[in-house]
Amino acid sequence: MNTERLAPWAAYVLVGIGALIMLAPFYFMFVFATHSRTEIFSLPAPLFFGNDFMNNLEILTTRLPFWRNLGWSVYVAIGSTVLTLLFCSMGGYAFGLFDFRFKNALFGLVMGTMLLPSFMNMIPTFMIMDAIGWIDQPRALYIPGAASAFGIFLMRQFVITSIPKDLVEAARMDGCSELGIYWRIVLPLLRPAMGTLGLITFIASWNNFIGPLIVMRSPEMYTLPLALRSLQSPVNTEWGALMTGSAIATLPLLVLFVLSSRQLISGLTSGAVK
Repeated sequence: MNTERLAPWAAYVLVGIGALIMLAPFYFMFVFATHSRTEIFSLPAPLFFGNDFMNNLEILTTRLPFWRNLGWSVYVAIGSTVLTLLFCSMGGYAFGLFDFRFKNALFGLVMGTMLLPSFMNMIPTFMIMDAIGWIDQPRALYIPGAASAFGIFLMRQFVITSIPKDLVEAARMDGCSELGIYWRIVLPLLRPAMGTLGLITFIASWNNFIGPLIVMRSPEMYTLPLALRSLQSPVNTEWGALMTGSAIATLPLLVLFVLSSRQLISGLTSGAVK
């Protein structure tokens, strides 16, 4: 009996320890953002907040066009999210409720792209962006990946399990156009899945480092991950300023995740069972 009572508490303790271990890097990032480089490398390392946040911010904005980089990150992440939701919802609707020739073969081809390692896209991406004149242009970061295989798969599964074909057929019999069906019927019912895909896409775009590294050339056009990486040097890295930039870049994601964590779990599980 005592063992049965202790088992839940043991599980809570283990989960709590795991959570503390995972949260420790974030805590120290915010702590180091308020200390100078000398204090960060002192022994023992500072465990509590200091008074150098504004100094670090001044160094950061002096060495980088930081607020411009932040603006480009917001712009690219929003553009990528909006386009991905649009095209993936259309693709999921088509693969889920339409019957057309080679449907299964095309869907298999889309899913097959998920098996390709991401590094295989680097050289072709650069060559295509260079050929069409999109080097150093933000649209090169959000247009090429707008129709992701994962997004189409997620939308298709949700369409199959949550949107009755009879409802769509009834709308067609009433004279509603395909665009009207998509906009008035399908999109409202896809809201949970779209919330999940939107959150995943926004976070992936915000954290994207390889994409800007391939196509961006001017420091003024860098997104935050690439801009913060350019702040590092072999001998004179201002780690306090770097931690300040990382903390500012992380805050929007933390707030977004806290506000939409239930939406994320709901969207991922709602299409799992029929």
